[in-house]
Amino acid sequence: MNKSIIASVLAISAAFSVQAKDIVDTAVGAGSFKTLATALTAAGLIETLKGPGPFTVFAPTDAAFAKIPKADLDALLKDKAKLTAVLTYHVVGGKVMAADVKAGKVKSVQGSDITVTTANGVMVDGAKVTAVDIVADNGVIHVIDSVILPK
Repeated sequence: MNKSIIASVLAISAAFSVQAKDIVDTAVGAGSFKTLATALTAAGLIETLKGPGPFTVFAPTDAAFAKIPKADLDALLKDKAKLTAVLTYHVVGGKVMAADVKAGKVKSVQGSDITVTTANGVMVDGAKVTAVDIVADNGVIHVIDSVILPK
């Protein structure tokens, strides 16, 4: 075999050996979701979001969590039931890419409906979607600028 064929085979095998990242690893790798990762750990939801999915996650950034007064955020992080409800409210079953988003109500994993509007950019319950289609091997992440709360 000539060297270029061997190099091509090695490159292809290296590409296939790179493991895709799940939603949690993708968010952690982005670097701007430290509070979300802390909250997911406190709620015991890491393994769920590392599961097969697929999931669509509306992920609040660290700046979004910073909008919550520190005392309120600290209390939320200590209340596992409430924290779980808030976090699962940010998750929708299935993989919904930006091109497939439609205005209306969508059922969250928590059980309540999230209201999606598309008039002036995509909003979910009043939180602005600031980045879309961050693909993970078990779903997709859409970044939002505020934490959304179940009704």
